[in-house]
Amino acid sequence: MKRRTLRRKLLGWLASYLALLTLVVFSAANYVHERAEHSVWRALLNSELDSVIANKRSDPHYRWQDSDTLHFFSEHDAHGIPDTLAHLMPGLHDGVWLEGHRSAVMVRQTSDFGRTMLVLDITDFAELEHFITRWAVLAGIAMAVVTLLMAWIGMNRLVRPLVALAGDIGGLQPERSGQRVQVAARGSTEMEVIADSVNDYLERNERFVERERAFISTASHELRTPIAVITGAAELALEQPELPPRARQQLQRVRSTASSMEQLIQLMLLLARDPARLAALSEPLALEQLLPEIVADHAHLAGGRELSVEVVETAPCTIMAPVGVVQAAVGNLLRNALENSDRGVIRLSLTPRAVVTIEDPGHGMSPEEVAAAYAKIARGERNMRTGIGLDLIGRLCEHLGWKLDIHSGPERGTRVTLDMGASLP
Repeated sequence: MKRRTLRRKLLGWLASYLALLTLVVFSAANYVHERAEHSVWRALLNSELDSVIANKRSDPHYRWQDSDTLHFFSEHDAHGIPDTLAHLMPGLHDGVWLEGHRSAVMVRQTSDFGRTMLVLDITDFAELEHFITRWAVLAGIAMAVVTLLMAWIGMNRLVRPLVALAGDIGGLQPERSGQRVQVAARGSTEMEVIADSVNDYLERNERFVERERAFISTASHELRTPIAVITGAAELALEQPELPPRARQQLQRVRSTASSMEQLIQLMLLLARDPARLAALSEPLALEQLLPEIVADHAHLAGGRELSVEVVETAPCTIMAPVGVVQAAVGNLLRNALENSDRGVIRLSLTPRAVVTIEDPGHGMSPEEVAAAYAKIARGERNMRTGIGLDLIGRLCEHLGWKLDIHSGPERGTRVTLDMGASLP
C-alpha cells in the first residue's frame, strides 16, 4: 500500500476544514438572513394591514388602491380572495406565487371584515437575493482556492527541507565513514533535531563498525593461527610409523576437528562481511573442477568406515563467487553427510545451472525434523543433529541469494540441494 505524502495529508485536512467551515458559515448566514427577512416582511405587512383595517373601520366608504407591489384582498369585497391564496392560514407566508410573481402574504382573520390579506410582490428582491447568493458562493469558492493555493506554496516551502533531508539520509553509504547530514538554511528547529539524531546514530554506528572490523581482523589472525598450528602438529605426528593405533585414532580426530573448526571460523568471518563487499571478492570459479578438490579434502572423514564419496555427474559450470565461500558451503554440507552416514556411497552431482546435490545413505530425518531444521535455520539456532554448518549455510544462502533445500526420510538418507544460480555470470 502506497502511503500518502505529508503535503497531501495536510492539504487534504485543510480542504476538509475549509469545506466544513464554508458549509457552517453559509448555513448560519442563510438562517440569519431568512429570520431577518421574515421579520422585515412581518413588520411591514402588519403595519400596512393595520392601517388599511383602521381606515376601513373609520370610513365605511374607504377603498384600498392596489399599487405595483402591494395588493389587498378581503373575502367581503366583490372580487374576494384568489383561489391560489384561499388555503393560506392566518400569519405570514413567504415565497407564495401569485400570477407569476413571488410574494410575501400576511393573512389575518378579523371579526368585521372576515379573512383579509395583504400581498407584497418580492420578485425583484428575490432576484437580487439570488444574485448576491451566487456571488457569495463564487467568492467562497475563490477564497477556498486561494487559501489552498497559498497552503500548497507554504507546504512546498515547509516540506522541501524535509525532502532534502530524506534524500541526504537515503544517499548515505554504509561502507563510508565520516558521513553527516546537514539541514538547509530554511530548515526548522525540528529539522535540526532530526538531523542531530541521525548524525548521532551515524557516529555510534561508525564506532560499532570499527569495533566489528577490529574483532574480525583479530579473530581472523588469533583463531586461525593456533588452529593451523594444531592441524600441522597433528599431521606431522600422524606421519610417524611407530605411532600406536589408539594414539593415531585420537590424532586423526584432532586433525578432523581442527579442520572443521577452521572451516567454521572461515564461514563465520565471511558472514560478518557486507553482501556488497563480499560480492567484490568474487572471482570466476569452475565448479566441475572445484568439487573433486573439496571431496579430496574431506575424504579422511570416511576413514575406518565402509563409506565412500563419488562425484557421479558434473556439467561445466562457472559462477562468480568467493572461492572460500563455495568451499565452506559445499564442504560443510559434505561433512554433515559424512558424519551422519555409516556405510554406503555419498553421491555428488552438478547441473549447468550451478545446482549442487549431495545424497547420503545416512539415517535420514522425519518430515517433522526437516521442518524443525528449516525453522531453526530461519531463526539462526544451532541443531546438533543437522550440524552447526547447516545452520550457518542457511544464513549464508540468505546472505548471497542462494537456495538450500533438504529432502529426507527416516532410514532413507538425506538429499541436500544447494542452488547457487544467483551467482551465475
